[in-house]
Amino acid sequence: MTTPSPSTILNAAGPLRATFRGPLIWPTDPAYEEARRVYNGMIDKRPALIAGCVDSADVVAAVNFGREQRLVIAVRGGGHNGAGLGTCDGGLVIDLSRMRGVRVDAGRNTVRVEGGCTWGDVDHATQPYGLAVPTGFLSSTGVGGLTLGGGLGYLTRRYGLTIDNLLEVDLVLADGRSVTASAEAHPDLFWAVRGGGGNFGVVTSFLFRGCPIGPTVYGGPIFWPFEQAAVIMRAWRDLILTAPEDLNGWFGFHTVPPVDMFPAEHHLKKMAVVTWCYTGDPARAVEVFEPIRAIAPAAIDFAGPIPLATLQSLFDGLYPPGLQWYWNADFVTELSEAAIALHVQYGRQLPSVHSTMHLYPINGAAQRVGRNDTAWSFREANFAQVIVGVDPDPANNPRIVAWSKEYWRKLHPHSAGGAYVNMMMDEGQERVAAAYRDNYARLAQIKARYDPFNIFRLNQNIKPA
Repeated sequence: MTTPSPSTILNAAGPLRATFRGPLIWPTDPAYEEARRVYNGMIDKRPALIAGCVDSADVVAAVNFGREQRLVIAVRGGGHNGAGLGTCDGGLVIDLSRMRGVRVDAGRNTVRVEGGCTWGDVDHATQPYGLAVPTGFLSSTGVGGLTLGGGLGYLTRRYGLTIDNLLEVDLVLADGRSVTASAEAHPDLFWAVRGGGGNFGVVTSFLFRGCPIGPTVYGGPIFWPFEQAAVIMRAWRDLILTAPEDLNGWFGFHTVPPVDMFPAEHHLKKMAVVTWCYTGDPARAVEVFEPIRAIAPAAIDFAGPIPLATLQSLFDGLYPPGLQWYWNADFVTELSEAAIALHVQYGRQLPSVHSTMHLYPINGAAQRVGRNDTAWSFREANFAQVIVGVDPDPANNPRIVAWSKEYWRKLHPHSAGGAYVNMMMDEGQERVAAAYRDNYARLAQIKARYDPFNIFRLNQNIKPA
């Protein structure tokens, strides 16, 4: 497809300007440089037009304009996508970030969330009611991207993936129609959006089941000296595979940042970390953590009573927008001794303070859903692994990228074969197909029905059958 020139796009935008309620931001506008930025500072793209939607009618108008003008269309919610798939060069960005409404129905335990919300917006609205929606690990992450890719977080073992708590979506299709998809209406589309990413339309609102959690849980990170990394990883693996579902914790390698919240004697030391979230009986929390604390002496222990919203935003300040990010990911069914040895080898080589490796549990409630019940295929996997090279300075990109790639290449033979699409870079069709396995063919058929010309292709793309 030939991209229209900026002047052609500008001249054609008269009817759009007449009906569009939000701002239309062009490269000549003072707001453009700020508006085009996304969370990953490694992504530097210049769209021809950013449509700042304020309601679903704006989304319809933007989709119709982009389709009619044959523009590449990117959809941006929170802007966190590691591969930068929420923006584009020379095309149209449909920016939902002004659509931030959240409505809680405490009587029905449901939460209606607009497509531009972050998980911090959701926590702010739900926690006063003692409700939560299973989310990710940063409150600044967008609801839309995380949900459509599956959604794993602190509540996964107890309540499943985010998509397992999704009741319906309102979305704008490639032809400009607005539809609601649920188990009763457009069930094929509802099946596809639960893990199939942004391939099928622009979601303007989500309806979630609220889960009775909070406002206080028992959790936070416990840091162990890196010399204990293999012992901690092995003990964590054995515990989390058999623990009650009200206990969760993800494992990571981190360099202690030189900030006041950490004891000065540990600044810049590499450590093994488990960040815990226990949602069971508060009176039993200390007892539950006794065997955890007995594994090995901790260097730093922050675990204790904490508001759930605080836990979910704990790392926001350490990972502000604009850092350089490079991701590699895999699903893991068995964390073998050989894999642990490789993790320790490359964890010792963390190339920057922000670089890390995380292993997130996806067992418990998430595994009670069948592998073909939603688009998310890897229901038997026990962990989602992500290796991220991160640094503020673009000059260090070659080093963080090389470390991430080599670490992943060595570990990949020990993986389940596919990866969580929300943690993939733009890696091509083979990796996308591997992420969905035997669900891919059905997804391609649904794509052909709802987006036959692949208008929505800036994603982990499923090509129309």
